[in-house]
Amino acid sequence: MDLGISGKRALVCASSKGLGLGCAEALAAAGVDLVMNARGAEALEAAAESIRRVHGVAVTTVACDVTTEEGQAQVIEAARGVDILVTNAGGPPPGLWSDWDRGDFIRALDANMLTPIAFMKALLPGMIDKGWGRVVNITSQSVRAPIPALGLSNAARTGLTGYVAGTSRQVAPHGVTINNLLPGIHATDRANALDGPVAEQKGISLDAARAERAATIPARRYGTPAEFGAACAFLCSQHAGFIVGQNLLLDGGGTNLTM
Repeated sequence: MDLGISGKRALVCASSKGLGLGCAEALAAAGVDLVMNARGAEALEAAAESIRRVHGVAVTTVACDVTTEEGQAQVIEAARGVDILVTNAGGPPPGLWSDWDRGDFIRALDANMLTPIAFMKALLPGMIDKGWGRVVNITSQSVRAPIPALGLSNAARTGLTGYVAGTSRQVAPHGVTINNLLPGIHATDRANALDGPVAEQKGISLDAARAERAATIPARRYGTPAEFGAACAFLCSQHAGFIVGQNLLLDGGGTNLTM
């Protein structure tokens, strides 16, 4: 399917690896020029060079921490005039409700709620002026079914979901859509970070811990960054203009809901 977005320009955050890289690669395959961001310059440059070589699109890289005002300013300056925004950030660490203090919550909010909002506030006006734009926020299945060990993520990402619910309907008349992609477990570093403590606690190998978790997913496997990226690219396409303010689960059926 021709997504109809060749020649457009996108900012993809946290895109040196994992789900962000999957989204960047899918957009590049559709002919979209990219602004890619991550904290680690070496991994970011390697990912960008691979995309340039394979897809022949222009790629600008900005290595910085976007949870800081300085980092946000650098990325926003590089991304002025983009047609597409994909926000993404690694989730806070797991733990128990008694483990977290105010500082932990502030860090979670900065990364997983306030930073995406800052990018939307900065870049939505340009999309509105052009009468076309796409925003996709990578959140989590936990906004639909909270995960006990991920209380920090549950709180911060649900806050972002509430913001998007209202904002998406305000910008839709201008040809701009905002939607959220809710990943379940995918084969990324985040999965390793969650499976590692389980393996240690149970005294089993990491592979065994993965197999146990995969057995709880109706699809009986972890998702891949490539299929996640394909879903993101579709939401960014010309064909998705009537999808507004939605929360799309990509979890292999792992979240047991009727709606």
